[in-house]
Amino acid sequence: MLRLPVLQPVVEQPKNRKPDWLRVKLPVGKEYAKVRSIVDENKLHTICESGNCPNMGECWGAGTATFMILGNVCTRSCSFCAVATGRPNEYDVDEPRRVAEAIKTMGVKHAVITSVNRDELKDRGAAIWHETVVLIKELSPLTTIETLIPDVKANWEALEVMISAGQEVVSHNMETVGSLYRMVRPQAKYDRSLEQIRRTKEYGKRTKTGIMLGLGEKKEEVYQAMDDLAANGLDILTLGQYLQPTKRHIEVAEFIHPDLFAHYKEEGLRRGLKYVESGPLVRSSYHAERHVHV
Repeated sequence: MLRLPVLQPVVEQPKNRKPDWLRVKLPVGKEYAKVRSIVDENKLHTICESGNCPNMGECWGAGTATFMILGNVCTRSCSFCAVATGRPNEYDVDEPRRVAEAIKTMGVKHAVITSVNRDELKDRGAAIWHETVVLIKELSPLTTIETLIPDVKANWEALEVMISAGQEVVSHNMETVGSLYRMVRPQAKYDRSLEQIRRTKEYGKRTKTGIMLGLGEKKEEVYQAMDDLAANGLDILTLGQYLQPTKRHIEVAEFIHPDLFAHYKEEGLRRGLKYVESGPLVRSSYHAERHVHV
């Protein structure tokens, strides 16, 4: 009697399944719990939570967090971002004090401050930005500060107010290569963000930006972005893997191998950038304390 082979059922792999190198540990530990408590008690927002950052466990476990000011509702509708989009409420004028006191309580050595876009405000929220940095410096004079600021839509007076409060590093994320802006950042402009970085450098600040990979960019486009950034005075570049936060957001086009991230780091340094942080789990605030003195 002829016996036919037993066919095993075909198990389809989930679409865009994350590779092993993107696995992270769940946030646990005493320091994580401490930061969690301080953030909740002071009714503060963090981009760690709002942006679904994969490094939240590591960073909070080390006693650090990236605070998000001017509320948690953004006027932009970028296709990659997990922060809520809509019409923001009036901003909280007491927020700068609460952020500064939380940073003092936590004993943070290096603080990162970011914000949603507030395009409806005439000054883009610059006054709150300035006051927040000033109060942090007053309460924690030894704490260094990086401010990750939004696109000011060419309001250069607002930009100067934002970056003139004494912070050591000013970051503005490009997010992607020029050809993908309409899809990824529909309310932003590639050249305008480059100009914002250039003007920040001309003001005398250490400049920084972040780009996500895996959105469908080509290698040549990454190289071109590096050249454009170097030509506009960028000091520090972070490169990380884009991860789709929800099914409503743009899908991952490709998971970039760690070896290619290492290659991009070498290319960035070769093309004139002072420091390149490049890896699958890198985010703009990852290892931010290292970027103060580069």
